[in-house]
Amino acid sequence: MSKLLFVFLSISAAGSLYAESGEPNNLQEQKKVKAAFIICEGTIDDGLYKSIERRSELALELGCEYLIFEIDTFGGELMAAHDIWEYFMHDINLRAHTVAYVSKKAISAGALISVACNDIIMKQNTRIGDCAPIALGAKLEGVEREKVETDTRAAFEAAGEENGYPTVLLKAMVTQQIEVYKVKNKETGKLEFFEGDSLPDDPNKYDIDNKKVVVTEDELLTLTASEAFEYGLARAVVKNRSEVLSFLAERDGVSFDEQVLVLKTSWSEEMVRWLNSPVVAGILIMVALLGVYIEFNTPGIGLPGLVAAICFAIIIGSKYLIGMANWIEVALFVVGLVLLTIEVFVLPGFGIAGVTGIICIMAGIFGMLVKNPPDTVPWPQSELDWYLFTNGLLGLLTGIAGFLILAYVFSKFIPRLEFLSGLMLAPTPAKKGDEVEISSTCPPEAVAAGLKVGDTGTVITTLRPAGAARFGDAVVDVVAEGDFLAAGTKVKIIEIRGNRVVVRAVEN
Repeated sequence: MSKLLFVFLSISAAGSLYAESGEPNNLQEQKKVKAAFIICEGTIDDGLYKSIERRSELALELGCEYLIFEIDTFGGELMAAHDIWEYFMHDINLRAHTVAYVSKKAISAGALISVACNDIIMKQNTRIGDCAPIALGAKLEGVEREKVETDTRAAFEAAGEENGYPTVLLKAMVTQQIEVYKVKNKETGKLEFFEGDSLPDDPNKYDIDNKKVVVTEDELLTLTASEAFEYGLARAVVKNRSEVLSFLAERDGVSFDEQVLVLKTSWSEEMVRWLNSPVVAGILIMVALLGVYIEFNTPGIGLPGLVAAICFAIIIGSKYLIGMANWIEVALFVVGLVLLTIEVFVLPGFGIAGVTGIICIMAGIFGMLVKNPPDTVPWPQSELDWYLFTNGLLGLLTGIAGFLILAYVFSKFIPRLEFLSGLMLAPTPAKKGDEVEISSTCPPEAVAAGLKVGDTGTVITTLRPAGAARFGDAVVDVVAEGDFLAAGTKVKIIEIRGNRVVVRAVEN
């Protein structure tokens, strides 16, 4: 009997060992998964959103199940942050486990995209919070501020509820008027958070006497890494990326592949982001308009026109790459340029083609300040749209103002400088009788180029139909009526309208 009992116990022990060795927590049986660190640094804008989208899809294609977004930002464009939030909450979180790893700071819009991730892990001595909307060059107050804040506050609350973060603390990151207290729950031993007017009154359940203020009514909540961990916002506080992976592996019972991807923004993405910054966009607009202005005041087509074309191409291309310009807006802009070119170089005077061209160009540019699909009118719909539209408009108007100042300086002083006198047409003094003032490449002090209808001269550059002709000692920018005229052709002035001189070929 004792032998039978010994055999039975031996078989039972072996079965126990087999069952324990078959547990999923055993290191040999842990699931092997891939992870990718996706770097999110600098200003949050549409360029970063497109880059995050591209790199996330790439990581998923490579089989990564954990996407760790390494965040270091002071914030940026709120609309771009909302786009990233929606991409995380409604798309990428359904296909992978997302983690916001705050490597230095996640301020303002950075906090919004962090809470959209399934987990927040913070490096030691980092911070997160302060997401109150601000407007560039303006001040949000009253109803306008609340219209912007309410949507952002709702986004924080939705993310908090979905990912298990304290929603009261998240609301205090957006709205300044919220006072938050932390109170210990005696039954669970955990801290709970309440707004000032929602404090519990049950002393048996809550340690009300020892409640503490987390944030007052005149403050926006910003938390250090240790505070975020204490309050349940951060899952862990770590020293480096390796500890991030170690924490997730231990908590989730997985084993990460030794080769962890680190996906950074490409140089082209960084360039597009830089080109779309308000300062650079304003400078590009200013240089482009200045190039057009100089080109229209010089005979033929030269370097200023080429510079203007390059600047416009950069503006349109960069807007298109980040999704701010759709094909209709690009087409409108191109059609406007074509019409304006025809009006200036082909048709005498300034009429329907020129006006239509300017309208098309302005419609294309202003349409690129609002993100919209091609089948909708580019008009701001929400208060947030308006605030972003006015910020873009401010940069555009700044560039136009800079152009007007430089155009005045160029027209006033450059024709007087001998080594730059050929860069722009200088106005000649008005004469007596039926002579009028027109634009000439000769400086005023060199030759008095008083011309009138009926004067004859010689073409010196091929008129296609615009070009230059010589009348006496003056070289004048002219437009041919009818066919193109080759150099050396004799011409006669048939019309002078403002600075435009129209000529016709005459027989020798």
